[in-house]
Amino acid sequence: MSAEDPLIELRDRLRHFAAERDWDQFHSPKNLAMALSVEVAELVEHFQWLSEDASLSLPADKLLEVGEEAADVLVYLIRLADKLGIDLAAAARAKIAVNALKYPVEKSRGSIRKYTEL
Repeated sequence: MSAEDPLIELRDRLRHFAAERDWDQFHSPKNLAMALSVEVAELVEHFQWLSEDASLSLPADKLLEVGEEAADVLVYLIRLADKLGIDLAAAARAKIAVNALKYPVEKSRGSIRKYTEL
């Protein structure tokens, strides 16, 4: 990956941010995974009890809040991957390839069924 990759840039900025505050001591994979789970729950909370249509048309103030929660999720995920030496972009590309095999277009198009049920 190039140094201009947005994930690499964010990773490096987060490393610096944590190092300046001496927070690396707290950023174990366990703690980061737990914090990530909490942030995902905070993100989900914004959609709890909304209809499908309402979830697609959030008012501007709510959309801003959702964006902040999504950023928290991304930040913790990047830190967790960094601590474990995981290249997130490569892992995502590999996962897409695996999913393409599990969910071939001819069997899965328009279906919500799990690959084991196709």
